Amino acid sequence: MHWIALRPEAPAGAVAELSDPARALGWWALRYTPRVARVGSVVLLEVSGSVRLWGGLPALLAQVLKPNSPLALDKYAQAATSLIALAELEVAPSSPLQAQAAWPVDALPLSTLAAAQPHLPTLARLGCATWGQLRALPRAGVARRFGALLLDALDQAYGQRPEVYPWLTLPVVFDASLELPSAVQSASALLFAARRLLAQLRVWLQLRQQGVLGLELIWYMDERRHTDHQGALPLRSGEPTQDSGQLQRLLAEHLARVTLPAPVHTLRLRTLALAALAGSSASLLSDATRAGDGLTQTLERLSARLGAGRVLRLQPRLDHRPEQMQCWSESTTSLIASSALSTGARGQKSLENKTLHKHTTRPLWAQPQSPTWLLAEPLALDLRHDQPQYHGALTLLAGPQRLEAGWWGGGALVLRDYFVARSAHAGLLWIYRQRLGQTSATGDAGAGTATNAGAARWYLHGLFA
Repeated sequence: MHWIALRPEAPAGAVAELSDPARALGWWALRYTPRVARVGSVVLLEVSGSVRLWGGLPALLAQVLKPNSPLALDKYAQAATSLIALAELEVAPSSPLQAQAAWPVDALPLSTLAAAQPHLPTLARLGCATWGQLRALPRAGVARRFGALLLDALDQAYGQRPEVYPWLTLPVVFDASLELPSAVQSASALLFAARRLLAQLRVWLQLRQQGVLGLELIWYMDERRHTDHQGALPLRSGEPTQDSGQLQRLLAEHLARVTLPAPVHTLRLRTLALAALAGSSASLLSDATRAGDGLTQTLERLSARLGAGRVLRLQPRLDHRPEQMQCWSESTTSLIASSALSTGARGQKSLENKTLHKHTTRPLWAQPQSPTWLLAEPLALDLRHDQPQYHGALTLLAGPQRLEAGWWGGGALVLRDYFVARSAHAGLLWIYRQRLGQTSATGDAGAGTATNAGAARWYLHGLFA
């Protein structure tokens, strides 16, 4: 077995120290081995089963100790057992990117062995200051004087007993809290502390290979200053993302519009919606990288500044009725719906391709024709000698295309036959004939007119540009 001990470097500032960097480092270490344990502020990695996967121990150490890791390291050590690695971590200098000289195991001081620390004064009077000196004492006497736990720890340190740790596992839902060192009275000042939580969220998302669609920032206030003891700010992303910078900019826009009724002493960040993150293909051309935010990020920032109801997006709907095929909705809501729809429809991609191929292989005259412009309300047409009129008589060119929809969910029933017609003055038109049994174009009695009672009614619904 081979163990690596890592101690994260506490970032500057008291707020950063309270964000528990050891937990984020433990989550980050799971990418190298599933056997990760935490002992206080130290993260232990058992890498004997992962060395071959990474191409040897030097290559694995190069990955773990690379300078662009998300968390800076204060110290590191490696040894055959975890207790030796912990001991060498205590005596090693603070130079994590350089190779550390291994101490002889017998020469390690007893102060580096956790089980021996309660007995250090007595052991010092006995002349025992190192592991080797303690190991040279009679085992029966040590067990009677100091207990069997000290001998068990010594055996584990020398590899004579197995080492058992509760392995670190990744939680299913991200939920992290951060206690602030001092009360914060401005909502914009919460962004500085929230950056630490967003950094942990990014590591968690990378390990789960997912992107966040929705998260919530909760703050807890002093109950003595106001009746409300907590507030919440939900955030929505139009597409799954792991970019903490994008989430930070979006959070800054929303916090700028928040007024805190009382000082805040604790922050909490949790995820609300997740989705699988699709990989992106990199380009071989150096100039193919596009600078600036994309459309999704721009719409999110505009919605945060102007309000969700002021930035709208055209959203398609699963409805065959032309006037119900699309609607205006909030930009972020429609982006989330379209992202979830594309994620959930991956398994049906082959079926959609077959359906699309089936429709495109039909002859041109058999394909349904859709107009360029659709009227807001169908316009009733006059009928003369069983021929619809619009600035003169209309000539039917193609059709009928029969439509029967709207019977589900209590909607208006639509029974129509669509035609492509030609007008000498208006060009190509999209008209339909209302089938018998329906009283109007929208299903309401009294709408529309006709020349002959009981005859089929005709309506203009679209124009071809």
